[in-house]
Amino acid sequence: MASLPLRFLLSAPNLDALGPSRAEVAVVGRSNVGKSSLINALGGSDKLALVSKTPGRTRLLNQFAVGELGTLVDCPGYGYAKASQTLRHSWQKMVEQYLLTRPQLVCILALVDGEIGPTKLDVQLLDWLRAEDRPFAVVATKHDKVKSSQREKRKRALAEGCEVAPSEVVWVSAHKGVGVDRLRGLILERLAA
Repeated sequence: MASLPLRFLLSAPNLDALGPSRAEVAVVGRSNVGKSSLINALGGSDKLALVSKTPGRTRLLNQFAVGELGTLVDCPGYGYAKASQTLRHSWQKMVEQYLLTRPQLVCILALVDGEIGPTKLDVQLLDWLRAEDRPFAVVATKHDKVKSSQREKRKRALAEGCEVAPSEVVWVSAHKGVGVDRLRGLILERLAA
């Protein structure tokens, strides 16, 4: 499958500053789960989203056009970040408001680190999305970091920890390209629905 036709639109400090969209997919996850690397892999370019070795660099809602279908929004990460507690709390409030009230939002990609499995914060996010009846899909990143001899066991454990069927988890590796086409297809399907 061809790369997604991603084009950076804007960085919004709040929900009201986002541009219009027919349909939108959000990307959420811990600060070092690999959101930026995955967005670059989806778009077939290493210049779409800034990749940093320091967790917590995404501090705004970064909106990308997906051709004429709609938009994709990269949200600030949760968990560890080199920022004050007050600033991290303001990001959390902004993301919560966005995920709850953006009418164009058709799917939330909840990224979980495939190497370590779901953390307490990941489980809290998934429980919250279920409680708020928000549409989401679990995406396990860093497939290439899991030893091949451990993959089947890790896939079962991660799905169980996220309370979804193993077949529902989209496993990806931004660096090796594993599962990226499947995720592209999911995004296009949700935006076109």
